[in-house]
Amino acid sequence: MHIVSLALGGCLKGEPVRYGITEDTGGHITYILGEMSALARRADVDLAEIVTRRFDAPELGGIHASGEEWLGPNLVVRRIDSGNPRYLAKEALGADRAAFTRAFIADLRGRERLPDLIHAHFADAADVAIQVEKELGIPFVYTAHSLGMDKLKATGEPSSALQGRIVEEDRAIAAARAVIGSSCDECERQLTVYPGARVGRIHRLIPGIDRPSPSDEVSAALDLVSRQLRDLAKPMVLAIARPVRKKNLVRLVEAFGRSPYLRENCNLVILAGLRSHLRCGEPEQAGVLGDIVNAVDAHDLYGSVAYPKTHTRQQVEQLYRLAARTGGVFVNPALTEPYGLTLVEAASHGLPVVATRNGGPQDILAELDHGILVDPRSTEDIGAAIERLVSDHALWARYSHNGRTNSLAMNWDAYAARFVDLARDVLRRGEPRRSRVRTRLVVSDLDNTLTGCGEGAGRFSRFLHRRSDFGFVVATGRSIVEARRLVRDWALPRPDAWITSVGTEIYFERADGDLVRDESFSREIEAGWEPAAISSALRDIEGLAPQAMHEQRDFKRSYYAAGADLVQKVRARLDEVGLSARVVFSHERLLDILPARAGKAAAMHHVANRLSIDPLQVFAAGDSGNDADMLTACANAILVGNYAPEIAELADRANVYLARRRHGGGALEGVLMQYRARRRGERERESAREVA
Repeated sequence: MHIVSLALGGCLKGEPVRYGITEDTGGHITYILGEMSALARRADVDLAEIVTRRFDAPELGGIHASGEEWLGPNLVVRRIDSGNPRYLAKEALGADRAAFTRAFIADLRGRERLPDLIHAHFADAADVAIQVEKELGIPFVYTAHSLGMDKLKATGEPSSALQGRIVEEDRAIAAARAVIGSSCDECERQLTVYPGARVGRIHRLIPGIDRPSPSDEVSAALDLVSRQLRDLAKPMVLAIARPVRKKNLVRLVEAFGRSPYLRENCNLVILAGLRSHLRCGEPEQAGVLGDIVNAVDAHDLYGSVAYPKTHTRQQVEQLYRLAARTGGVFVNPALTEPYGLTLVEAASHGLPVVATRNGGPQDILAELDHGILVDPRSTEDIGAAIERLVSDHALWARYSHNGRTNSLAMNWDAYAARFVDLARDVLRRGEPRRSRVRTRLVVSDLDNTLTGCGEGAGRFSRFLHRRSDFGFVVATGRSIVEARRLVRDWALPRPDAWITSVGTEIYFERADGDLVRDESFSREIEAGWEPAAISSALRDIEGLAPQAMHEQRDFKRSYYAAGADLVQKVRARLDEVGLSARVVFSHERLLDILPARAGKAAAMHHVANRLSIDPLQVFAAGDSGNDADMLTACANAILVGNYAPEIAELADRANVYLARRRHGGGALEGVLMQYRARRRGERERESAREVA
């Protein structure tokens, strides 16, 4: 497979380029290099090619005038000459795009072999990829990285440039064969508000990071900040972000300055891009830098705050290390953050974090459990969270350990494996699926039922690949985007249908590979559903906290519950106000409110009916409370060996097989045992009829 990564900025090399003006800290450069380096290491990738714009500006590095730069045996940076040799900042690239597109297409026409797939980064690259696909038929996938519509919502500052960017993003989302997001929030809230979005083409791939070196060296970091800090031994509060209003850096300075504890006991270090002086760069960037300095001056923080002009990648790594060594904290106070790769980098160094609750950090902290989410518009919230982490040494140590340990799974090789799987799906799209005559159906939960044991998941998958008479349906509490990610990550079979969001949504695959939601099921369950009234009725129940915005679906309201006792309180409150709804409690803390007619059981029956499967030939497997109705209603139910205590009573039911094995192995064991029991019963009935 030959994959092209397309980014138009032109500044792609091992170190972020210093322009002498305010510049990005290199996050997107790091992303592309990490992704493509990992792809180049794979045996199934013949060539990983980074395509960008060529320019000749010796002060920025002579390499950018080179048409080709090999970074490894299968990894090359190819720079396209648009005819304009000048370096162009992001805002000026639009005028050069048509010439770049023509030059890129001409370059491709001159090759012996065309790339199989283009990965376009940002909407301007996607616009080029659209033209390439029209001319040469090369499909493309699109990663937005930072969406204009969410920036507009966060800042409330419309402009013609931002509106134009939003239009371009929508065109890219509509045209791409697949759209990649890094977080649940990005995939399920930010992308889906664009008119061109189709949920079946949105995929979550978790980015990797470059693991920190084993060195304990911090001398480069000390050199960077020592001129501005009086006491280098104090815990370091570290922030790394571009100096734009969305990143909310001024509020972080205010939070630090208003806290007597932080002023007395900590240092604040802010890396806000690269600059030659405070007034360089775009007006917004210069304005933010000026506001940071004004806030430092207003609170008289000199000697406790450092905001270096330049930095290297080595210094950034050592700053993470130094902040962790001093018992410090990393802070991302952005108004909204699409993902937050720096939070994972901090985790890898054992540095706890304080992060905005808006966007991708919700996912990162849920997976890594290494910090505190805050309201980014609350100066008090930000300051209090930093104080708590710096002063509570036991909590700091727990979050430090969690970050180091849990971040190991977030690596570029894992990302590359998922990307190649997605690329294969894109390249296969349109091919007819192998015809299968299904007479039986396995409906299974995902988390802790099929996942949790790689060997068990593999055995379950191999069984379904061998038995073409068995169909397969996922039934999960997760959204469709997250369900598809888990199926890909665990190499599970491609389902015939998807039951998601605790049995409130059903999706089927169309002939062109896209997914389509079953609206007939939505109509079946919508009667009497009043989500706004439910949210209002439950607002003041202590111990009940709403889950993230993207978890609130059309037919589901989701909460974190402090304990199982809240289930009865919620039911009583709904009865009191006359609201008809189902209350589902699972995994000891998740509480979902659904329409009275919804749930996994109702969805299972609906899918079986659509696929013309006899209900007696349906096999259902699960492990937790949100599977209870499905396991109760299915004639051939399976409770995997690692079932949750909340559904222990189901083990005594005649229709339920209690597996000895756990996870996917237990699901397969149960399917086989229930199938054999069903076959024995059928043979006995046939024999009885013959005797009669």
